[in-house]
Amino acid sequence: MSFSDAQLDRYARHIVLKEIGGAGQSRLLSSHVLLIGAGGIGSPAIQYLAAAGFGRLTIVDDDVVDLANLQRQTLFDTGDIGDSKAETACAAVARLNPDVECAAVTERLQPANAARLLAGADVVIDGSDNFATRLTVSDACVAERIPLVSAALGMFQGQIGLFRGHESGQPCYRCYVGDAFDAEDCDTCSELGVLGAMAGIMGSWAAMEAIRAVTGFGPDQAGNIHIFNGTAPTMRSVRIVKDPACKGCDRA
Repeated sequence: MSFSDAQLDRYARHIVLKEIGGAGQSRLLSSHVLLIGAGGIGSPAIQYLAAAGFGRLTIVDDDVVDLANLQRQTLFDTGDIGDSKAETACAAVARLNPDVECAAVTERLQPANAARLLAGADVVIDGSDNFATRLTVSDACVAERIPLVSAALGMFQGQIGLFRGHESGQPCYRCYVGDAFDAEDCDTCSELGVLGAMAGIMGSWAAMEAIRAVTGFGPDQAGNIHIFNGTAPTMRSVRIVKDPACKGCDRA
């Protein structure tokens, strides 16, 4: 595709990167990213996805902005309290970058609607806060053959991984966490707390991995989990192997 003069200026810092270039920026402008959750992970991710010039951004979140969110969800402000997170986020995207078409979905992703919501996505970012949703997203990504960036945070720690469980030999998110637990049992920020700046780190990182998945810059990160400890700070990476008994990707 050809760029307008305004786009050449807006994306110049991407275009001059030999690992992305004009071809990579074109792929971003023609790609669709689906974001599950506009909270701690989603809030910063949305800003960098929009700034990067993803052509389509779908935000799935059935929650509203709460005062307690504002310590870490910097996309929102005090005047947004009580408003839909997805709709408020899409309004922010429109202000950030007119190149991006944003759709707000104010329903909770569940097994019954997952395939419909994921249809047409080139990459999915999951920033949800419970295992039930995370496993549903993972299974749907495998079924629809869509790369999944899964990010999570709590207290002073964050973790992120790219999964392509639909590919032979590649693990899915279910291979990582298993399913022998109560899928609704997940610690929350309200119970344990979270350093607000950690959300910025992990959300920005999730956006970077989505850009990597589309443009292909750098080494392939599929199947790797990166764990960041903000107290030290330190980071370690763990390679996940495909579970041959995994019911989420057992046919891949």
